[in-house]
Amino acid sequence: MRKIVLGLLALSPFAQAAKPVYAHFMVGIVPNYGINDWKMDMAQAQAIGIDGFALNCAPPRVDSFTPNQLANAYAAAQQLGFHVFISFDFSYWNDGDTQIITNLLSQYASHPAQAQYNGGALVSTFIGDNYNWNNIKNALGGKKLTVIPNLQDPSAIGRETTGIDGVFSWYAWPEDTGNVPIPPPMTTKWDLQFMAAKGSKFYMAPVSPWFFTHFASKNWAFVCEDQPTRRWEQILQLKPDLVEIVTWNDFGESHYISGPQPNHKDDGSSQWANGFPHSAWQTLMAPYIAAYKAGASTPIVSSDRLVYWYRPTPKGVTCSGDSLGRPNGVNYFNDVVFASVMLTAPATLTVTSGSLAPQTVNAAAGIHTFNFTMGLGQQKFSVSRGGKQILGGSGGLAVTNSCTNYNYNVYVGSFP
Repeated sequence: MRKIVLGLLALSPFAQAAKPVYAHFMVGIVPNYGINDWKMDMAQAQAIGIDGFALNCAPPRVDSFTPNQLANAYAAAQQLGFHVFISFDFSYWNDGDTQIITNLLSQYASHPAQAQYNGGALVSTFIGDNYNWNNIKNALGGKKLTVIPNLQDPSAIGRETTGIDGVFSWYAWPEDTGNVPIPPPMTTKWDLQFMAAKGSKFYMAPVSPWFFTHFASKNWAFVCEDQPTRRWEQILQLKPDLVEIVTWNDFGESHYISGPQPNHKDDGSSQWANGFPHSAWQTLMAPYIAAYKAGASTPIVSSDRLVYWYRPTPKGVTCSGDSLGRPNGVNYFNDVVFASVMLTAPATLTVTSGSLAPQTVNAAAGIHTFNFTMGLGQQKFSVSRGGKQILGGSGGLAVTNSCTNYNYNVYVGSFP
């Protein structure tokens, strides 16, 4: 088995990875970001092997700060040797915006920080299935684009005459079309359909650890549970051309992996995201990212760690002051606590969930995810080897049986 070296690849400042991993970044919630804010996020992403950000943005008529924040993102990325590309959110863009799209891509296609793939400047979307990229490509003349948009129907790839070079799937959770939750676990059903239909085009596969949203306009959860490792294991077997982590900072849908972003705009998601860190998932993803880039089927662990996650309440608790009601899909949850051990050698994991008796499992070297029956109260974790505890402690949040508002987000922590 090849040894996989974690951390940054030994590349020249603007070299492009052959098997790139990007993270979806919501520009719409950072109107007040300065270059140093961007650099803080980018440095975190670089540290675990992420190559760049897909900059999800709306047109200036919707978010007047879009041009300024794209400029800040490209400038920050250039300073760090990071890469970025624009992901046009077609919830807002339309056919009438072709000139604006052309101008933006003309401005950044040759930028030193622009992500390149297959010899062209990478560009993507959220939805926008039928947008005609031929018009953009023709208008750019000698500047080549590699267009890998989000398509919702795999069978449409073979019929596409819109100038696309690949396809990006948004089916990153257990769901049917139309945002309908289905029972877990996450499968590769959608990946296999896209990969079978893509022909010679590229496939950018999505990776996401969680999904819960609780707005009046969207109120559901896709039940992910052990998905933070399950999905990466699927990626190591599928070996897609590119990977996009969904997302770096979408707090509104609870699939963020960033550290704190003190200068982001609150879209109302602070109700379920504040006090619920997810950055420990970065630790868990790093060896999988390295393995994917190396073409390996198994990640290599260089130090002993434990990453845990759990919800703040059992699934059946009725919240006292929530006018929106219980989110769709939560009936599929199990009342369990999750722990992933990252081990250099075999060890024993013990979890004590609230007042329940300690639950113990043995684990081999590598990365293994276990679940344990959830009990009310403090959550305690311990990893032992040779009869001695090597890491562990108490989780950062107690599980309770009362709430004001429904929250099916998770608290994510780690040891050490």
